[in-house]
Amino acid sequence: MICSLGRALAVLCMMAAWLAQGVAQELPKSPGVESAQGIEKIAAYAGSWSIHIEHLATPYSKASDEHRQLRNDCWRSGGYFACNQYVDGASKVLLVFTYDAAAGSYTSYQIPTDGGVAGSGKLEIQGSVWTFPWEVKDGEKTTYFRVVNAFTAPDTIEFRQESSTDKIKWTLMAHGAEKKFASAAHRP
Repeated sequence: MICSLGRALAVLCMMAAWLAQGVAQELPKSPGVESAQGIEKIAAYAGSWSIHIEHLATPYSKASDEHRQLRNDCWRSGGYFACNQYVDGASKVLLVFTYDAAAGSYTSYQIPTDGGVAGSGKLEIQGSVWTFPWEVKDGEKTTYFRVVNAFTAPDTIEFRQESSTDKIKWTLMAHGAEKKFASAAHRP
Protein backbone atom coordinates (compact mmCIF):
# COMPACT_ATOMS: atom_id res chain seq x y z
CA MET A 1 0.00 0.00 0.00
CA ILE A 2 7.19 1.35 0.23
CA CYS A 3 10.75 2.38 0.61
CA SER A 4 10.57 6.15 0.75
CA LEU A 5 8.84 8.72 2.92
CA GLY A 6 6.75 9.88 -0.06
CA ARG A 7 5.59 6.34 -0.69
CA ALA A 8 4.81 5.89 2.99
CA LEU A 9 2.75 9.08 3.02
CA ALA A 10 0.76 7.99 -0.01
CA VAL A 11 -0.12 4.69 1.57
CA LEU A 12 -0.82 6.32 4.90
CA CYS A 13 -3.22 8.81 3.36
CA MET A 14 -4.93 6.18 1.28
CA MET A 15 -5.42 3.48 3.75
CA ALA A 16 -6.70 5.55 6.47
CA ALA A 17 -3.20 6.12 6.71
CA TRP A 18 -1.79 5.52 10.03
CA LEU A 19 -3.83 3.02 11.96
CA ALA A 20 -5.62 1.46 15.01
CA GLN A 21 -4.08 -0.81 17.61
CA GLY A 22 -5.40 -4.19 18.57
CA VAL A 23 -7.13 -4.99 15.28
CA ALA A 24 -6.62 -8.55 14.02
CA GLN A 25 -8.36 -11.85 13.52
CA GLU A 26 -10.77 -11.26 16.41
CA LEU A 27 -12.54 -8.53 14.44
CA PRO A 28 -15.99 -9.33 13.08
CA LYS A 29 -16.13 -10.38 9.45
CA SER A 30 -17.15 -7.74 6.93
CA PRO A 31 -19.26 -9.59 4.33
CA GLY A 32 -19.31 -6.77 1.76
CA VAL A 33 -15.53 -6.56 1.74
CA GLU A 34 -14.83 -10.28 1.77
CA SER A 35 -17.28 -11.30 -0.97
CA ALA A 36 -15.50 -9.43 -3.81
CA GLN A 37 -12.76 -11.30 -5.66
CA GLY A 38 -9.39 -10.34 -7.17
CA ILE A 39 -8.90 -6.75 -8.25
CA GLU A 40 -12.58 -5.97 -7.50
CA LYS A 41 -11.76 -6.06 -3.75
CA ILE A 42 -10.09 -2.64 -4.11
CA ALA A 43 -13.51 -1.08 -4.80
CA ALA A 44 -14.03 -1.20 -1.02
CA TYR A 45 -11.87 1.97 -0.80
CA ALA A 46 -14.04 4.01 -3.22
CA GLY A 47 -16.06 6.87 -1.79
CA SER A 48 -15.67 9.61 0.81
CA TRP A 49 -14.30 8.90 4.26
CA SER A 50 -13.98 10.84 7.51
CA ILE A 51 -10.68 9.96 9.18
CA HIS A 52 -9.42 10.41 12.73
CA ILE A 53 -5.71 9.67 13.35
CA GLU A 54 -3.78 9.68 16.61
CA HIS A 55 -0.02 9.78 16.00
CA LEU A 56 2.21 8.61 18.86
CA ALA A 57 5.70 9.81 19.81
CA THR A 58 8.19 7.26 18.43
CA PRO A 59 11.55 7.52 16.65
CA TYR A 60 9.57 7.60 13.38
CA SER A 61 6.54 9.70 14.33
CA LYS A 62 5.56 12.78 16.33
CA ALA A 63 2.61 12.86 18.71
CA SER A 64 -0.41 14.61 17.23
CA ASP A 65 -4.11 14.23 16.60
CA GLU A 66 -5.77 14.96 13.28
CA HIS A 67 -9.04 14.77 11.43
CA ARG A 68 -9.16 14.56 7.63
CA GLN A 69 -11.67 14.11 4.84
CA LEU A 70 -10.57 11.57 2.23
CA ARG A 71 -12.22 10.96 -1.14
CA ASN A 72 -11.16 8.07 -3.34
CA ASP A 73 -12.37 8.60 -6.91
CA CYS A 74 -11.85 5.04 -8.20
CA TRP A 75 -12.38 3.10 -11.40
CA ARG A 76 -11.41 -0.19 -13.00
CA SER A 77 -9.83 -0.46 -16.43
CA GLY A 78 -8.90 -3.96 -17.58
CA GLY A 79 -6.60 -5.54 -15.00
CA TYR A 80 -6.02 -2.25 -13.16
CA PHE A 81 -7.93 -0.54 -10.38
CA ALA A 82 -7.07 3.13 -9.88
CA CYS A 83 -8.03 5.74 -7.27
CA ASN A 84 -7.36 9.47 -7.49
CA GLN A 85 -7.09 10.28 -3.81
CA TYR A 86 -8.22 13.64 -2.47
CA VAL A 87 -7.28 14.75 1.05
CA ASP A 88 -9.30 17.65 2.41
CA GLY A 89 -10.43 18.46 -1.13
CA ALA A 90 -7.02 18.45 -2.85
CA SER A 91 -5.88 15.69 -5.21
CA LYS A 92 -2.76 14.20 -3.59
CA VAL A 93 -1.90 10.90 -5.27
CA LEU A 94 -3.03 8.49 -7.97
CA LEU A 95 -3.05 4.94 -6.62
CA VAL A 96 -2.98 2.09 -9.12
CA PHE A 97 -3.51 -1.50 -7.99
CA THR A 98 -2.79 -4.74 -9.84
CA TYR A 99 -3.62 -8.34 -8.94
CA ASP A 100 -1.66 -11.48 -9.81
CA ALA A 101 -4.32 -14.21 -9.70
CA ALA A 102 -1.77 -17.04 -9.96
CA ALA A 103 0.12 -15.79 -6.88
CA GLY A 104 -2.94 -14.30 -5.15
CA SER A 105 -0.98 -11.08 -4.57
CA TYR A 106 -1.66 -7.37 -4.98
CA THR A 107 0.74 -4.55 -5.84
CA SER A 108 0.03 -0.85 -5.37
CA TYR A 109 1.70 2.03 -7.20
CA GLN A 110 1.61 5.56 -5.81
CA ILE A 111 1.99 8.37 -8.36
CA PRO A 112 2.34 11.83 -6.75
CA THR A 113 0.67 14.89 -8.29
CA ASP A 114 3.92 16.90 -8.25
CA GLY A 115 5.65 14.62 -10.77
CA GLY A 116 7.88 13.08 -8.12
CA VAL A 117 9.12 9.51 -8.29
CA ALA A 118 6.34 6.93 -8.11
CA GLY A 119 6.51 4.25 -5.45
CA SER A 120 5.26 0.70 -5.29
CA GLY A 121 4.51 -1.81 -2.58
CA LYS A 122 2.65 -4.97 -1.74
CA LEU A 123 -0.83 -5.37 -0.32
CA GLU A 124 -1.65 -8.52 1.63
CA ILE A 125 -5.36 -9.28 2.04
CA GLN A 126 -6.52 -11.89 4.54
CA GLY A 127 -10.27 -11.69 4.96
CA SER A 128 -11.18 -8.24 6.26
CA VAL A 129 -7.58 -7.38 7.29
CA TRP A 130 -5.51 -5.60 4.63
CA THR A 131 -1.79 -5.02 5.31
CA PHE A 132 0.66 -2.77 3.44
CA PRO A 133 4.21 -3.82 4.44
CA TRP A 134 7.45 -2.07 3.46
CA GLU A 135 11.01 -1.70 4.68
CA VAL A 136 13.65 1.01 4.82
CA LYS A 137 17.36 0.20 4.71
CA ASP A 138 19.96 2.49 6.26
CA GLY A 139 23.38 0.94 5.73
CA GLU A 140 23.28 -2.45 7.43
CA LYS A 141 20.12 -1.61 9.41
CA THR A 142 16.65 -2.51 8.12
CA THR A 143 13.48 -1.13 9.68
CA TYR A 144 10.16 -2.72 8.78
CA PHE A 145 6.90 -0.81 8.62
CA ARG A 146 3.31 -1.79 8.02
CA VAL A 147 -0.09 -0.22 7.76
CA VAL A 148 -2.89 -2.55 8.84
CA ASN A 149 -6.46 -1.78 7.77
CA ALA A 150 -9.22 -3.85 9.36
CA PHE A 151 -12.68 -3.51 7.84
CA THR A 152 -15.06 -3.95 10.77
CA ALA A 153 -17.96 -3.21 8.39
CA PRO A 154 -18.07 -2.27 4.67
CA ASP A 155 -18.13 1.43 5.69
CA THR A 156 -15.73 1.30 8.66
CA ILE A 157 -11.96 0.75 8.84
CA GLU A 158 -9.88 0.60 12.00
CA PHE A 159 -6.21 1.05 11.23
CA ARG A 160 -2.73 1.24 12.67
CA GLN A 161 0.82 2.00 11.52
CA GLU A 162 3.68 0.11 13.14
CA SER A 163 7.46 -0.25 12.93
CA SER A 164 9.80 -3.09 13.85
CA THR A 165 13.46 -4.03 13.62
CA ASP A 166 12.78 -7.78 13.65
CA LYS A 167 9.20 -8.28 12.30
CA ILE A 168 8.32 -9.90 15.64
CA LYS A 169 7.91 -7.00 18.08
CA TRP A 170 5.95 -4.12 16.52
CA THR A 171 5.83 -0.56 17.88
CA LEU A 172 2.60 1.35 17.36
CA MET A 173 3.23 4.67 15.59
CA ALA A 174 -0.35 5.75 14.87
CA HIS A 175 -3.90 4.45 14.95
CA GLY A 176 -7.36 5.61 14.02
CA ALA A 177 -10.58 4.97 12.22
CA GLU A 178 -12.23 5.76 8.91
CA LYS A 179 -15.96 6.01 8.40
CA LYS A 180 -17.42 6.15 4.89
CA PHE A 181 -20.01 8.93 4.68
CA ALA A 182 -20.64 8.86 0.92
CA SER A 183 -20.47 6.10 -1.64
CA ALA A 184 -18.55 6.56 -4.84
CA ALA A 185 -20.24 8.28 -7.75
CA HIS A 186 -20.97 5.92 -10.64
CA ARG A 187 -18.42 6.17 -13.48
CA PRO A 188 -19.36 5.35 -17.08
